Amino acid sequence: MSAIQDLILTTIDAHGAIEDTAALRLNGQPVDQLQVIGVLNSLTAREVVSFTILDAEYWLLSEEGNKVVEHGSPEVMVFNAIPEGEDGISIPELQKLVGESYKFGQGAAFKNKWIKKSAAGFARATDSVVDSTRNELIAIRDGKVLADKIMTDYKKKKLIDKKKTSSYNVVKGPKFTTTLAKEETDISQEMILSGEWKTAQFKKYNFAPGVTGVVPRGGYLHPLMKVREEFRQIFLELGFTEMPTNKFVDSSFWNFDALFQPQQHPARDAHDTFFLKDPATDRKYPRDYLERVKKVHSEGGYGSIGYVMDWKEEEAEKLLLRTHTTAISSNMLYQLAQEKEFRPVKYFSIDRVFRNETTDATHLAEFHQLEGVVADRGLTLGDLIGTLHSFFQKLGIPKIKFKPAFNPYTEPSMEIFSWHDGLGKWVEIGNSGMFRPEMLRPMGLPEDVSVIAWGLGVERPTMIKYGYDDIRELLGHKVNIDMVQKNPICRLDKKMGREL
Repeated sequence: MSAIQDLILTTIDAHGAIEDTAALRLNGQPVDQLQVIGVLNSLTAREVVSFTILDAEYWLLSEEGNKVVEHGSPEVMVFNAIPEGEDGISIPELQKLVGESYKFGQGAAFKNKWIKKSAAGFARATDSVVDSTRNELIAIRDGKVLADKIMTDYKKKKLIDKKKTSSYNVVKGPKFTTTLAKEETDISQEMILSGEWKTAQFKKYNFAPGVTGVVPRGGYLHPLMKVREEFRQIFLELGFTEMPTNKFVDSSFWNFDALFQPQQHPARDAHDTFFLKDPATDRKYPRDYLERVKKVHSEGGYGSIGYVMDWKEEEAEKLLLRTHTTAISSNMLYQLAQEKEFRPVKYFSIDRVFRNETTDATHLAEFHQLEGVVADRGLTLGDLIGTLHSFFQKLGIPKIKFKPAFNPYTEPSMEIFSWHDGLGKWVEIGNSGMFRPEMLRPMGLPEDVSVIAWGLGVERPTMIKYGYDDIRELLGHKVNIDMVQKNPICRLDKKMGREL
């Protein structure tokens, strides 16, 4: 039995109750009320006692208030520093004598007409003064409560602080005793064999955390993560395989050159791409494949004249933060081309990409890209449009339209737009197209194999789903953390496929 528990039980046994546990003393010292409440909760659970909380408020002097009691109020310090007589004292000398208190004391002393201006600076205007501030603070320290106006004024001046304390009124419970038997927490094999479990006292378990404990805080999924998971499930339903995308840093070769993107393209400029300084380069790419890519860029091939330019390997080896997950797609398609026999594939990826862009309501420098890639024999633009219609229907975004576009690595190419009710306009949510022969043939894919692909940002469909007008409210420093808890689980309004 703990000393505090023993003190409580013996006191109640002797006096019938404890009016206020603040009066309890152990070895001549007041008992810590935090320890008292721990003991009381344990005893109450066993119905040995019951208690009520006694809240009390009292005033304490602050550190500044204790300084006033010790040295006097600033205005009295100023008065005492001025010598008697009409000559007075200069202001610099007075400041030196009083120190930090001069700034407040001089104004108050002058207002009280305790001091006056003199030829030297300040002189006394009265023979003596009473330090009422110090006297009142001493009274407060000794437990006296003064008029509300005085207490409020001193609190505003940070001379006093209000403190709150809790103690407890304790009475006997229905099972009161001063000799508590040990409560068992588990039943053992020995107790079962001996039959001791029949008479043993077991500690009660608390199965209601909302009543007597704190409900544990669970994790919450960000709306982006909810939508991202929905996208993943849709791709998996459609028979796609997820590509490994755990590589934020890649070389310009896989990010640009393998995609038949010219080395003079504006997107490869430092104003649009985050290049690394250390390490700055990487040469982990197949040499024979690099030579074929170099040739199609500089000389052409597969029905193309290329870009008729001087292709430089030092540009291809530059490391960067990937600007699109298509850098992963190019690598995966190259690996597919190295297999002995071609097999149709459907790949997808959802991960973060980086672009050196100015942020606004619809653009971020760091965002998520979703990408789908289908490689098979005989695919056409009709297959791409039909696949996109089915895909976006499953996303619950039926209002889509396409616009012809240009991409270095797809021909034909189409931008994808969706109607945003919040913004009241069509918003670009992705891009699509058929990969060019100049990209696919150097990889080694057969001539009759076509690849259709599309990509979109995860943020913009999420904005449409959850009704955000500004993408910065969804991701970035303007995000309100509360919205992560308040937003419901994502349930896309699907027209086809699985319903949640």
